[in-house]
Amino acid sequence: MDLYDIPLKTLQGEDATLGQHAGKALLIVNVASRCGLTPQYAQLEELQKRYADRNFTVLGFPCNQFGAQEPGTADEIETFCSTTYGVTFPLYEKIDVNGEQRHPVYSLLTQTADDEGHDGDIRWNFEKFLVSPEGQVVARFNPMTTPDDPKVVDAIEAALP
Repeated sequence: MDLYDIPLKTLQGEDATLGQHAGKALLIVNVASRCGLTPQYAQLEELQKRYADRNFTVLGFPCNQFGAQEPGTADEIETFCSTTYGVTFPLYEKIDVNGEQRHPVYSLLTQTADDEGHDGDIRWNFEKFLVSPEGQVVARFNPMTTPDDPKVVDAIEAALP
């Protein structure tokens, strides 16, 4: 199945697909509100602001699989993200990124290896995938690689349409 065709739900429960973002470079991130890496939201929002007018967007997928660090409801997640970090990029419903209930989006994403050769299961919150405007996964970054790391920024700039 094409990444753009996989059915999704927004954080507000509305039907969606990534197809609405076709033609944009996408940074897809599994996020959590109670993680030591949660401050990466601020850097993700900075990327959103810097590149949104160049056909780029960050997409956040809340996940509670790592240390139960995203226990909130959709409303709690939305409120936390907007009031604490001023998040303006799209957030989708809370999903599983590993295991038997892994969301189909992550089944496709996790086939791509990062620069250390790691593919397969997501290791922790804030693992990042860069998708080209044509819908191809072009890079994967481990959770400890911050969104403002030069290798992330350079990859985004190279992927912009």
